[in-house]
Parts: sequence; C-alpha cells; structure tokens
Amino acid sequence: MKKFFHNANIYTGQGFAKAFTVENGYFTNIFYDEPADMQDCEKIDLQGAFVCAGFNDSHMHLLNFGQSLRMAKLNEHTGSLSEMMAYMKEFIEDNDFRPGSWIRGRGWNQDYFEDVHRMPERLDLDQLSGDLPIMLTRACGHCCAVNSKVFEIAHIDKDTAAPLGGAIDYEKGLLYDNAMDLIEPYIPLPDKEELKQMILAGAAALNGYGITSCQSDDYCVFREIPFETVNEAFKELAAEGRLSVRVFEQSNFTELGEFSRFVQAGNITGAGDEHFKIGPLKLLGDGSLGGRTAHLSRPYADDPSTQGFSLFSDEQFNEMISYANRHGMSVAVHAIGDACLDKVLNAIDKALKECPREDRRHGIVHCQISRKDQLERMIALKTHIYAQSIFLDYDNHIVEKRVGKDLAATSYSWKTLKDHGLSVSNGSDAPVELPDALRGIECAVTRTSIDGTGPYLADQAFSVKEAIDSFTVESAVASFEESFKGRIKEGYLADFTVLKEDPFKADPHHIHEIPVISTWLGGNCVYAK
Repeated sequence: MKKFFHNANIYTGQGFAKAFTVENGYFTNIFYDEPADMQDCEKIDLQGAFVCAGFNDSHMHLLNFGQSLRMAKLNEHTGSLSEMMAYMKEFIEDNDFRPGSWIRGRGWNQDYFEDVHRMPERLDLDQLSGDLPIMLTRACGHCCAVNSKVFEIAHIDKDTAAPLGGAIDYEKGLLYDNAMDLIEPYIPLPDKEELKQMILAGAAALNGYGITSCQSDDYCVFREIPFETVNEAFKELAAEGRLSVRVFEQSNFTELGEFSRFVQAGNITGAGDEHFKIGPLKLLGDGSLGGRTAHLSRPYADDPSTQGFSLFSDEQFNEMISYANRHGMSVAVHAIGDACLDKVLNAIDKALKECPREDRRHGIVHCQISRKDQLERMIALKTHIYAQSIFLDYDNHIVEKRVGKDLAATSYSWKTLKDHGLSVSNGSDAPVELPDALRGIECAVTRTSIDGTGPYLADQAFSVKEAIDSFTVESAVASFEESFKGRIKEGYLADFTVLKEDPFKADPHHIHEIPVISTWLGGNCVYAK
C-alpha cells in the first residue's frame, strides 16, 4: 500500500518540501505544499519533524564495528590507564572466558590518559592474565597492546623481524600496522553465522544514528576468511530481508594475486544489487596520526625519531592501482600522511596515463595531512575525497603538535577541494569513531572539537547544507548512485531519517545533540527511538 508521510519539514537535497509518498520502496511524489486529501494511502504524521535523505557513511568497517560491540569498550574507559585496567579486570571477571579464548578490547587512546603519558604495555596486561591471550587495539586500529601470552602463542620474541609496513616493540608488547598481521592467524575465526550476527549488530547500531547506507571495508577484519564467505553473509542477510543498511563494499586487498582472482570472478565496482554492491579496491596506505605511524614527508614535530611509514612500496601501489584501473574498478586509498599521499597520487596518475578513464572516481580516504602542491594535484586528477569530519574532534588537540604549524596550515582542507569542484563525502571510519553522522556534521560546520577546542582552519568550515550533503548527496556520488540515492526525489530510493530538530536552525555547537526519531529504509521503519 502507498504510504503518505506528511506534516514535516523535509530537506530534499535541493529545497524544502512538506510531504511525500512512498510506494514499492521508492519516493513517488514530493509535495511542496501540504495536499488537502490523500486517498488509498497509509497516512503517517511526522508531527513537524525535520526529514532528510538517510545518512550514508562513506567510509567505515561494518563487520569490524559489529565485532567491536562484543569487545571491551575501551573508548568509554580511557580517562586514565588505571581506569582502563580496572575496567578490564571487571570485564574479564564478568565474562566466562574459556581456555583458548582471546580477551579483546578496542578504543584506548594514550593521549587521553591523565595518570601516565604512554601506551598500555605488555607488563600491564600480564597483570590481568598470564593464561589467556589479551589483545587491546588502539582507537585508530593501527596499533595494539598484547600480553606475553600472545607473543608465546604467535612465536614472537625479541629477535622477530617486523614485516614491511609494520613495527614491533617487544619489550612493551606493542605491534604497529602490518606487524599486527603476525598474530591474526592465531585468533579463533568466526563462522559465517557469527559473521552475520556481527553485521546485524553493526547495522542496527547504524540505524540508530540515522544511517541507511554505508561504504564498508570488511575483507581486512578476518584475513583468513575468504572474501566469498563475507559476500555470502551479506547477500544471505539481504535475501532474508534482515540487512537494514545498504552496503557498498570497499574491497580491501594487499596483494595482486588474490585481488586479480576477485576481479576475474566478476567482482568489479558496481556489481550487485541495491542492498549489497562491490565498490572500489580499498588499499590501506599508511598508519594513523595519533599513533605516529602516518607517513610524513618530514619527522614528526613531537617525535623527530620517526616519520611513520607507508604500508606498500611504490611498486605495490603502482601494480594494484593500475590493475584496478585497467579492469573497470575505482580505488579508495587510505592516505593520512603527506608522504603516503605522494605515493598514492603518483600511482593514480601513472595508472590514468597508461589507461585513461573519464568517470573513474578514484578516491583518497581520510586526506588529512596535505601540502598546497598536493591539493592542486588532487584537483587536477579529479580525485574523490572520503573525509571524516568527526576526526577533528580528537585531531584538533594534536595536529599542530604532530606535524608542525606549516604543514598543519594546509591540511584537512576539504572545503578548498570542494570549492575547486571535487566531490567530498563524509564518514566516521567506525569503529575508529562512533558512526554518529550528526557529530560529523557538527564538526564539519564548526571545525571545532565537541568540547569546543578550535576552530582549526575556520575557513575550511562547511555550511549546514554542505555538511548534510556530504553525508547524503556526495556519499551517493562516491558509490556511483547519485541518480537514485541521496535525495528525497521522485524515483529515488525511499531511505530517509527523521530528526527531532532542524539542523539548519540549531545552534551549530549543539547539532550533535539532536535526537534521531526514526530511520527508514525503502519506506520501512528500521529504527524508532
């Protein structure tokens, strides 16, 4: 039956309307004046609420986010190391960990510790358990602290060499980036049903934030599980009518052999249906700013002993990106440091010269630390920008300390890139941050942290319209879906979010406090407060 949604303030992506109808999962009529009468419709009174297209998180890790909901939630207990340790002790006591189980947690950030100025270390974790392996991952996902039992199980000692793009601090029990792969084979793997439960948990949480679509990097979560199994989990949930977000899979691979097998099996950008599609090749180019593993062109201002590192060589970047470009795939490459960004732009430029393509939408994920010459180069290459405005909440406190005043002055310059014609979508990188689109919108508009720190480069602020569009219209552009997603428009998918207040009229510093009343996918309610 046709549904008639009325009595609302509806931001369509182009203007404002009063009501709309939905039939068979699509918007069928948009009304700019409240119609007098509607026959043969289910009438839904939105009671004056604000409505916009459903939020589309253009870069996150849905499977990893769902997995993290089962772990110790260290982001909620990082005021101090002692607080985190007390929480972990309680977490272990409250859970029945069987022999062979791994104790996992995620979300710590040493910059928030008030009692010490260091990362958690192996001897700290040994106090929690000497019998069970413990792995506690930093909020950024680019570093983890482990206890001695992990090193014993994984046969890592002080002489173990770190792989390319990784580092091991044996004494402190810290593994960085690609070195974390050394312990992955020893962690028990979930079966397909467990994968589905993680996806469902993550999707339900996304709906609570008003999110109806996500562009998700999932193959890297369990490297030992074939991509076919992950795809099957998503497709089965969709066929069962249980997948409450639309997924555009940012396909993460680290070597050409497996990636070429993926492509030869018909997995190219756009393959799939409206519930689950294959997206771009996703490459993880370098580390994180918080962990000082993002690859800079100069030493870190607050630690001159390091410049971070890239996770691929120039040859690997060239090989992977050229292959994707030749075979009709877009690429989305994580690049936080400017030295890594140089490598990625060189590889994209080389690939396009070898095999020119008009509508390729190759993109830079994060695009944080950048120089003026790199901004000009991205404009010339017409790259898509996958921004995470929510990162400003934390990075406002550290960016100048980490990279110095000169480099900070040309970084996180997403407004400049947008003004020069590039499409700039927005996301959260969950579980690095919570997938809270409204917090991301606020940070994009204010350029401050939620606590008011900043503004950082106030001239890079988005208008409220630009910020909402970055989570709707522009995210649809990132996934080649702008002709049927991201707006409230006739013929478009009826994915929309209902908010209690109008972000256009709210105090910009309180946008994150606006409640999500309900979330609708294809005209069906998937979340109600």
